[in-house]
Amino acid sequence: QVQLVESGGGLVHTGGSLRLSCAASGVTFSSYAIAWFRQAPGRDRDFVAAISWSGGSTNYADSVKGRFTISRDNAKNTVYLQANSLKSEDTAVYYCAAKPLQSSFLDPGYHWWSYWGQGTQVTVSS
Repeated sequence: QVQLVESGGGLVHTGGSLRLSCAASGVTFSSYAIAWFRQAPGRDRDFVAAISWSGGSTNYADSVKGRFTISRDNAKNTVYLQANSLKSEDTAVYYCAAKPLQSSFLDPGYHWWSYWGQGTQVTVSS
């Protein structure tokens, strides 16, 4: 059973930074692609970023390119999302997702991903 636990969310001012973590258990973590999605109230769950099983391939939503960086530490079974230059529109619940796949392909579609965490709230205030 795959378990994903997000942490690192909180309240930050516009222009600030946060580092979100997604810790996995119950799996051979290094065989999984991992993604971050986010969902604001009343909106769909949107793709943010993804990283392949080896870390050799990444994919970002246009809205976060240049501001967010996804990385992974397979020894710690953890994926990180460094979020810099935060804007009010980044306010959302952030979810991590996993898919068992040893490939460089990373689909931004919600339905492609197999497992989900419970989310962590990020609030950016002006």
